[in-house]
Amino acid sequence: MFGWMVWTTPVAVFFSCVALMLVGMTIWEIRSPTTTRKGFLPIPTTRGDRLFIGLLAAAYLNLFWVGISGWLAERLGLEQEPSIWISFVASMFVLGWIMRRG
Repeated sequence: MFGWMVWTTPVAVFFSCVALMLVGMTIWEIRSPTTTRKGFLPIPTTRGDRLFIGLLAAAYLNLFWVGISGWLAERLGLEQEPSIWISFVASMFVLGWIMRRG
């Protein structure tokens, strides 16, 4: 079923974190319903809205990193492409920032 996807450790960790966030947000929403608020995002958002926007930002950041990693390796004269863990940590930071301040 998932044979088309390259399941490396970083990919599995990323999707596991997404699944855990969805479960955690569901439990949090049931226990404490959210209200809309205005952060730095140009629209009033709920926790779920910020999670969705944050997950999109995290996915695009990871895709951007995968896209430029070959170029970076060539440009900086690296023996191999930079680790995907760098983009994973950066994307989780961006997600947390959007959830907290968005």
